[in-house]
Order: sequence, then C-alpha cells, then structure tokens
Amino acid sequence: MTAPATTLFVSHGSPTLILEDVPATRFLRQLGAAVARPKAIVAVSAHWMTRGPAASSAARPETVHDFYGFPPALYALRYPAPGAPDVAQRIADALHAAGMSAALDPAQGLDHGAWVPALLAWPAADIPILQLSVQPYMDAAHHVAMGRALAPLAAEGILVLASGSATHNLRALARDRHDQVADWAQRFDDWLVERVEAGDVDALVDWKRQAPMAQMAHPTDEHFLPLFVALGAAGEGVKGRALHRSFTHGALSMTSFAFAAT
Repeated sequence: MTAPATTLFVSHGSPTLILEDVPATRFLRQLGAAVARPKAIVAVSAHWMTRGPAASSAARPETVHDFYGFPPALYALRYPAPGAPDVAQRIADALHAAGMSAALDPAQGLDHGAWVPALLAWPAADIPILQLSVQPYMDAAHHVAMGRALAPLAAEGILVLASGSATHNLRALARDRHDQVADWAQRFDDWLVERVEAGDVDALVDWKRQAPMAQMAHPTDEHFLPLFVALGAAGEGVKGRALHRSFTHGALSMTSFAFAAT
C-alpha cells in the first residue's frame, strides 16, 4: 500500500524574491529539507499558459529569464537541474487516460515560476525537474481533474510543486511596503487558508463566487490555477495546511500549502 501523497503549492512572488531577505525567502530556503526528497519535481507554473495541457520534455531544460528590467544579478542565476522526459511522457499518458489531450514540449525551459522556488529549496539542482502548463481559459475544476490524473505519480514520490500566488493583483501593489497589508488581500487570504484547512474542495472550486474580494485578489486566474492541480494530485479526501503565511508589497500573499489525503 502506497503512502498518501503530499503535494505543494507555493507563492513565488516577484522574481527578485530570490535576492531578498524576507520571510517567504527564508521559508523557501528550508522547504527542501522539510519534505521528503522527491524522485522528480513537476513544477506547475503560472507562467506557462497553453490552451491544452503540456509537459516539458527537455533532457536539460534551460533557465528562462522571462522578465524585464530587473537587477543584473537575477539574469546571472541558472538552475542546471536535469529534465525528466520519462516523467513527462507518463504525465501525457495519464492525462490522455483521463480524457485530456496532452502535448510534450522539448523546447520549454524552466521559467521563474519553477526555477526561483526550486533554486531556493533545492539549490544543488540535482533532482530531475519538468514543467506542466496551466490553461487560463479553463476553470478550477479542470485543473483539479488534471491533478487527479497525476495522483498515482505523486504517490510514488514524484513531487507536484504548484507555483503561483495566493493573491495576484499587480496594479494594487505597494512596491516598498511589506508591513501593512491591504484589507482586501487579507480577507481573501484568510478565506483561502480556512477553506484549504477545512478540506472544502467544493468551496475552493467555486472560489469566484464564494471567496471575498475574489476579483480584486485575482483579476486574472493564471496565478491561482496551479493550486488546484496540487489539490487534485493529493488524491480524494484531501486537506491542506498552511506551511507559511506572509505578504510582500502590501498585497501579494506568499501563503504556501501542503496537501495530503486524509
């Protein structure tokens, strides 16, 4: 009998998170030591958006600096971990079996939604890693179903590392403020933690109607959708627990979760 899978959702914040000394950075630096060493990492990044599911199949994925106007030190960073084309093929097969078409993309590298948390948590870059895309035109239920298809892989010790943001309204950020949190961001974040820890999957899937300040917290969906893949991949009867809570820039929640079946 396999042990229940644990999957993760992390809020990756600004690309400069990796250069900063804030609570979220310190949390991610100890994350790798706090979880069992995975056989491989499936990074579900908010920054890879496709119409249908896609898995990166590069044997040596490049580090993609998918941002502009940041400090030169950020562009010098690399994450030279090996890829996992065999896992990518298994993901494509699992999604196909679940009734979803899935593409393999040998050209997709690691965008900052994947390599920033990975470099902080597993700096040795010695664990195979690949990316799985999100579909911004599909809803939360679709992404839960994607995750459920991956549950057998997660149960084997392949880590589903969903990377997005618990709140993501870039127009509402206060760039130099970390101490005062916007009321709307706090309300949404509190609701999210409460529903995740209650295992209320129905409410989470219906977040656009049930969560307070949902439209303000996520004017677009892509940074929230990875959470649902992690939730689904943990299996039936899933509950989560908050591993970390903090804010940057006054409104960007850095809340992160572990999910496991009860």
